[in-house]
Amino acid sequence: MSYKWVNASELAEYAYCRRAWWLRHVRGLRSANVRQLESGSAYHRGHGRRVQGAPMLRKIAYALIFAAVFLLIFQWLGG
Repeated sequence: MSYKWVNASELAEYAYCRRAWWLRHVRGLRSANVRQLESGSAYHRGHGRRVQGAPMLRKIAYALIFAAVFLLIFQWLGG
């Protein structure tokens, strides 16, 4: 017996409105606001890309802070 995998967005959809979940997954009906759903999906994809880039930006920020502190100490010691 094979089971269908359920992802987090499907669980959230069920928790938000069981009837909407049933209409979509059991009856196979599509939502009427497809354009808004696509817009939300595009926003979430972009947000995901920004979140994935955050560690690199943090490393760059640390490097810049280190460089600034190094230059300040060099200026202070150099007179």
